[in-house]
Amino acid sequence: MASRRRSDISSETTKAVLAHWRDSAPDDRPAHLLRHVSRGLRRALEFRLAKHSISFGHWTFLRILWLEDGLSQRELSIRAGVMEPTTHTAIAKMATLGLVERRQAQPGRKRSHIYLTPHGRALEAELVPLAEEANNVALAGAAEEDVARLRAILLLMVKNLAADEIRALDSGQRILPTRRRAGRT
Repeated sequence: MASRRRSDISSETTKAVLAHWRDSAPDDRPAHLLRHVSRGLRRALEFRLAKHSISFGHWTFLRILWLEDGLSQRELSIRAGVMEPTTHTAIAKMATLGLVERRQAQPGRKRSHIYLTPHGRALEAELVPLAEEANNVALAGAAEEDVARLRAILLLMVKNLAADEIRALDSGQRILPTRRRAGRT
């Protein structure tokens, strides 16, 4: 019964977000719209991954390792855009699930590399189509040339924002740690 109520609340929230975009903010800023698109795509994929008992966080690391197996924890963190402790926790859990294994880079050295297990590797054939399906759901009704243009604009935005971040970092600007932003010390 409790899960049914959660489902109803989630459905109501989704309907409210749609009504907001249709009625209240049809001309809102692209950043706000992109945030909701990102959330929607993530949830669409999470629903699909849940059927395979894979979390979105684990998906992120699996996707990277499918492209380049045997990365160090630091390299994996950089590619995923997360802090090393986050990667460490995820990899530890993924190892207990039989998705990855750590191997020492050199005997007697502390540094290890993360490798997919046969099970982790085999999931690629099952999970990648789910991500493609989520993308197809999001882009349903869009013409091929519109999708190509959207992709070009998004890549331009990524490039522009990366350049802006580099300028900010080079000038000594920093982002407050999460604890400080939340008023904690």
